[in-house]
Amino acid sequence: MAEERDRRSEILAAAFEEFASKGYKGATIKSIAGEAGMQSPALIYWYFPDKEALFREVVESRMTKAPLLRMVSDPEDVMGLPPEEALKRLGRAYFGFGRLDRRALQLFLGEVIHRPEMGEAFMRIGPGRVLAFLEEYLGRWIEAGSLRPHDTRSSSRAFMGMLVPQLAGKVFFPALAENGPTDEEHLETVVGIFLKGLEAKG
Repeated sequence: MAEERDRRSEILAAAFEEFASKGYKGATIKSIAGEAGMQSPALIYWYFPDKEALFREVVESRMTKAPLLRMVSDPEDVMGLPPEEALKRLGRAYFGFGRLDRRALQLFLGEVIHRPEMGEAFMRIGPGRVLAFLEEYLGRWIEAGSLRPHDTRSSSRAFMGMLVPQLAGKVFFPALAENGPTDEEHLETVVGIFLKGLEAKG
């Protein structure tokens, strides 16, 4: 059983390298098998029914290791934190994904653009979980009277939208990051603006 798990992990690692360097279309089951040190490409089908299923599992295995997704998948220790602290922690984890796995982010977003059918899977695994966490978190603080009543679906999207240019400057557009704020400076400003707009009127 352990050997089977190890072999599966080896295939996923090899598949990521092939997909990251060649894209979904360029990578083949044969090239992935070669990267994994397997004599026969047919052995991959013992673990995955087809290339599409293999790619989806590569996406899921990489995404779920990201600090941001680990945080929102087990959120109870964050739910009780005051908004300023929790939102900064969320922002740091978000920026951390770009630093830790830049190639993965480039691969997944590139495939979402070129293969719209991947958008749903990517959204479910990543952004969807983050937004669901934020909606619940902000809802709790509305109930506590710390934030004014509002549609948390919109505020969650607004907050994450304010973080996107900072990460994009690191991963895709270095010119955007030139002379820009540090992550901490950006978070300080963004969280301040965001919470000022949601202050409870007393």
